[in-house]
Amino acid sequence: MADEAGADVLVLGSGPGGYTAAFRAADLGKRVVLVERYATLGGVCLNVGCIPSKALLHVADVIESARDMAPHGVEFGEPKLDFARLRGFKDSVVTKLTGGLAQMAKQRKVEVVTGTGRFADAHRLTVSGAGDERTIPFEHAIIAVGSRATKLPGLPDDPRILDSTSALEVDGAVRRLLVVGGGIIGLELAAVYHALGAAVTVVELLPQLMTGVDADLVRPLERRIKARYAGVHTAVRVEKVEAQADGLRVQFAGEKAPAPQVFDRVLVAIGRQPNGAQIGAEKAGVQVDAKGFIPVDAAQRTSAQHIFAIGDVCGPPLLAHRAMHQGKIAAEVIAGLPAAFDAVVPSIAYTDPEVAWVGLSEERAKAEGIAHEKALVPWGVDGRALGMDRPDGLTKLLYDPASGRLLGAGIVGARAGELIAELTLALELGADVEDLALTIHPHPSLSETVGIAAQLAHGSATDVLPRKKKPTA
Repeated sequence: MADEAGADVLVLGSGPGGYTAAFRAADLGKRVVLVERYATLGGVCLNVGCIPSKALLHVADVIESARDMAPHGVEFGEPKLDFARLRGFKDSVVTKLTGGLAQMAKQRKVEVVTGTGRFADAHRLTVSGAGDERTIPFEHAIIAVGSRATKLPGLPDDPRILDSTSALEVDGAVRRLLVVGGGIIGLELAAVYHALGAAVTVVELLPQLMTGVDADLVRPLERRIKARYAGVHTAVRVEKVEAQADGLRVQFAGEKAPAPQVFDRVLVAIGRQPNGAQIGAEKAGVQVDAKGFIPVDAAQRTSAQHIFAIGDVCGPPLLAHRAMHQGKIAAEVIAGLPAAFDAVVPSIAYTDPEVAWVGLSEERAKAEGIAHEKALVPWGVDGRALGMDRPDGLTKLLYDPASGRLLGAGIVGARAGELIAELTLALELGADVEDLALTIHPHPSLSETVGIAAQLAHGSATDVLPRKKKPTA
């Protein structure tokens, strides 16, 4: 159906999922048009999300690591912060990556169209931008429009109220910061601002920080930030925010709600919502649910068989690496290759300490009555963790008690996000705890905790006491 003005594959959205889909489709010989509403490729993740936030988190890690050495005889002066140069570093990382995407699109002959896209019908997309409008015919389409920050209703219109995008501007020193939302995004940005000198208060509506993550994995993080932040409050909601000359006066509600306080900035990080209802999908015969998500099958197909959806817009977990994997699947299905989404997806909170998990959680196993055993290794037994003065970590494996097959894993501690990849691969390969126990892990290393946990489950651990055998009937 494609003609000179059209596309074999039209991709709407150039975030990690979108550009991956576009590039894979082009590599498979398809004529691809990539539509992006912003001037640079990369979507939220590269421009105002994952990448710039991780650059700032690296800065925070350097500052906190220097401060943590003081009790051990190495003292540094307080950092001198040049916010313009700090933003320049962050922006340079973004520019390198987005510029690289533009070059790869050009090399692959992917046509990039800038503007806001909406479906005109089942085989045409209208793109509006810069006072111009263009309609692009397509044979297949891949929807990769992502999500946006959820707003907290009833707040005053004040530039001192930040979201996850504006918070990345770090436009100067902040003395008192309130973070509304104790999820991953809120806690990551809290870490940045605390390292840069702010007195940080976190409030979370639900009873636990990072709801949905096993409580034992969250606990070491919660202990550390409670000792460092001005306040960490769960089961507390923001009742009212008043804009005053000296700051934002916030009233709280809840059984253990703190007294009203005044903050220099308030960061709202209460989640994200999909953009599925904003693209005229119904005109293309694409079903969108009440929340704005687009249901898909294992091949990433929507209710319109020639239109696919990937990433945040087709449901949680809202993770860039999941979107990238789905983008490849959609492109390969369009090209006639056998592909389907059947993968475990690791998750990481780049907090301090980091929290990472993959596969079955203990919380879900208990809720669904799934038979499981667990092996826990506190990092206090690990020489590398002790040498880093970071014994506050924990490695946990869940496995099938009958077969020993690995079911899930969680790690909290320094560099946990790097360690989770081994366990993701183990799950993909269907490994059991004996496989992990017989794998030689370097000594001393943080990865040893994975090996020790597996040995504990296998019954061959020497670095920790063996588990007590359950009495038989």
